[in-house]
Amino acid sequence: MTRYAVEPDAAVAHSKTRGSHLRVHFKHCREIAHHINGMPVTKAMKFLDDVLAFKAVVPFVKYTGGCGRKAQAKQSKTPGSKGRWPVKATAVIKDMLTNAIANAETKGLDVDALYVSHAQCNKAPAGRRRTYRAHGRIGKYASQPAHVEFILSEKKKGVDKADDESEAGEGATGKRISRKQAAKKRFVAIGGDN
Repeated sequence: MTRYAVEPDAAVAHSKTRGSHLRVHFKHCREIAHHINGMPVTKAMKFLDDVLAFKAVVPFVKYTGGCGRKAQAKQSKTPGSKGRWPVKATAVIKDMLTNAIANAETKGLDVDALYVSHAQCNKAPAGRRRTYRAHGRIGKYASQPAHVEFILSEKKKGVDKADDESEAGEGATGKRISRKQAAKKRFVAIGGDN
């Protein structure tokens, strides 16, 4: 059994997936994972499909060196409107999300209520090759693979609001009172005509 960076609460229904030593750029995976973290799964899958069709852009927030500006990046209010369409990394992450959804269905979870509660990307050891430089020298030619993990959790059902005053408990009326009024309510009047 592999270890995840976060162990979700056992009371919350969840499904997990992870990939190690994936031959996709770490920086691309990080930006995609950062963007879809917290999204409902259906919305995240639609976003990844749109990236593959070049209808949506992955906003680049951290690794922005040499990253060009894109008009589509303004939709997600990216600083400097920087973004890219990393097709290979998007396809790999989409496959991982599909796997997590299949795991959730196997566990009997409601797929429509799932959201990405944890998305993390770490650097994997570099794949080392070499390239030949001028004057008989040799330079490094390394790939930057990634370890990626996702945890999908079910959204908790909210508590319904009370309809009328009789159902509302003490202090649950929704009216704000001052400290002075709260202090007056705490003390009970004793005696005659106060």
